[in-house]
Amino acid sequence: MTMLDSLTPAVEFGCCGLCFPPFSVSLLQNYMNPLRLVLTLQEMEAIFINLEDLIKVHFNFLRAIDVSMMSGGSSLAKVFLEFKERLLIYGEYCSHMEYAQTTLNHLMANREDVHQKIEECTLKVQDGKFKLQDLLVVPMQRVLKYHLLLKELLSHSSDRPEKQQLKEALEAMQPVKLEEYGRPKIDGELKVRSIVNHTKQDRYLFLFDKVVIVCKRKGYNYEQKDIIELFCYKMTDDPMNNKDIKKWSYGFYLTHLQGKQGFQFFCKTEDMKRKWMEQFEMAMSNIKPEKAMANNHNFQMYTFDKTTNCKACKMFLRGTFYQGYQCVKCKVGAHKECLEVIPPCKISSPADQDSLNMGPKMVAVQNYHGNPAPPGKPVLTFQTGEVIELLRGDPESQWWEGRLILSKKSGYFPSSSVKPCPVDARPPNSRPPSREMDYSAYPWFAGNMERQQTDNLLKLHVTGTYLIRERPAEAERFAISIKFNEEVKHIKVVEKDNWIHITEAKKFESLLELVEYYQAHSLKESFKQLDTTLKYPYKSRERSTSRTVTRSPVFTPRVVGTAVARYNFAARDMRELSLREGDVVKIYSRIGGDQGWWKGETNGRIGWFPSTYVEEEGVQ
Repeated sequence: MTMLDSLTPAVEFGCCGLCFPPFSVSLLQNYMNPLRLVLTLQEMEAIFINLEDLIKVHFNFLRAIDVSMMSGGSSLAKVFLEFKERLLIYGEYCSHMEYAQTTLNHLMANREDVHQKIEECTLKVQDGKFKLQDLLVVPMQRVLKYHLLLKELLSHSSDRPEKQQLKEALEAMQPVKLEEYGRPKIDGELKVRSIVNHTKQDRYLFLFDKVVIVCKRKGYNYEQKDIIELFCYKMTDDPMNNKDIKKWSYGFYLTHLQGKQGFQFFCKTEDMKRKWMEQFEMAMSNIKPEKAMANNHNFQMYTFDKTTNCKACKMFLRGTFYQGYQCVKCKVGAHKECLEVIPPCKISSPADQDSLNMGPKMVAVQNYHGNPAPPGKPVLTFQTGEVIELLRGDPESQWWEGRLILSKKSGYFPSSSVKPCPVDARPPNSRPPSREMDYSAYPWFAGNMERQQTDNLLKLHVTGTYLIRERPAEAERFAISIKFNEEVKHIKVVEKDNWIHITEAKKFESLLELVEYYQAHSLKESFKQLDTTLKYPYKSRERSTSRTVTRSPVFTPRVVGTAVARYNFAARDMRELSLREGDVVKIYSRIGGDQGWWKGETNGRIGWFPSTYVEEEGVQ
């Protein structure tokens, strides 16, 4: 079966997706040339961006596809690979589209000559059937179909060399302009409700390491509604809804760390909810790893331009983008699994050095996701309510430079998107430590939960099952809830003078320290009638029960070998298998060995792991 044969079922799909010469001719002749008479050069560039250059690239692209098709189509995948770098021109066009539409609408509303000229041009294009605003979006719609065409071709190709070329071409097309968000985790339909707007809305979500892109689905198109930056949020379960028999009642929360707008997500089934929460946990673990601050470092997920070795294990960092982590102070690179064993950082924190001369603080009054982009400068994206330290800001300039207080990211943003931050009488460092920590990863933390909701949840569990919940409307922010002798007991956690306790006789520096203490010591030290420790975190009980119920004994993979882990390996998504040095791994498949990956099981989990990180037993 040749590539040309495999193209037959995909030609109709592909032609409309790739070809837009009539569109380009229409824009050039009927809009761009006439509008040069009434618009300045700057206004033309703002509306049409780099469209003329884009059209040239696209014509060359189509010409190369035509040549490939006339010779049988066997080199079609190579065309995509050869044009990979040139197609990045779409990135500039797409990232400025919102600003182009805003500029166009503003000029039409405020200048009669522009309005009349555009109306005149529109009548020449199929009697006014398509407006200029609609035509400007066409290139963006086209580039988003390239990877879909390649998927279709891949599904109809049986020839091994051609199939491998198509796979490489598909991988080249998929990360266009999205790789800054990290690796894709999961996508699908959920219902979304913001904390401000209590109406459930049907949305299609794309989850990456760094962000969730929330879209409204319209047929085969997706209209972006929001971009949620995960660094600023924590995830908490909503176990109460799980007992509802209705569909779309299995929920969880994303809560903003600074108390700004949060989101509630609803899944159709409990299994779907579990998958989404696992992927969210993995994404948040990637951007905020547990050992990021180990040994005085400040590690952040980072894309290295050159091949880089891990400072600890001396092995290469894997991949082509976001290969690992870099300390923002000493610039050393590391694997996620090696963060805790990197030698101590000897460079003082920039925050410590600058604390005495920190710039003025600003607060975001609107979301800014990089549109419009600062010319030739790095972008600083943020959401309404985030606090920004102003590094450079000329009152007459449209662009200011700043740094986010929470994430320490820096870059440029529109000066109109912020305002001076109200002075907080209490500096952040004086707040109780428990308010500064994110406990969402711990199996005992339930987030915001009402007392009755907690009772209903814990009554279903065994004695000794407990959780820690937030009580934002109460003076004591946290409470311990535990099932004991068929009753659910609630204990207020007091925060005072930077200490935290449930009794004056025993105080702790953090909520985590308090929990760890009462996991080993009975609560009767403080409450005589409560002779129990904190035994079972409620999430651990739920997950173990879920695994017991859902695990199928029917399918048991065939073990083809065993190996011992030589190095630690931290999984980056749910398909990968985390390893600790010394783990014994059952090997189920070596099919991906030519790419450096095997499939196996250890510690009750199954997934892919680097074959070079293990030593196979019985092999000399």
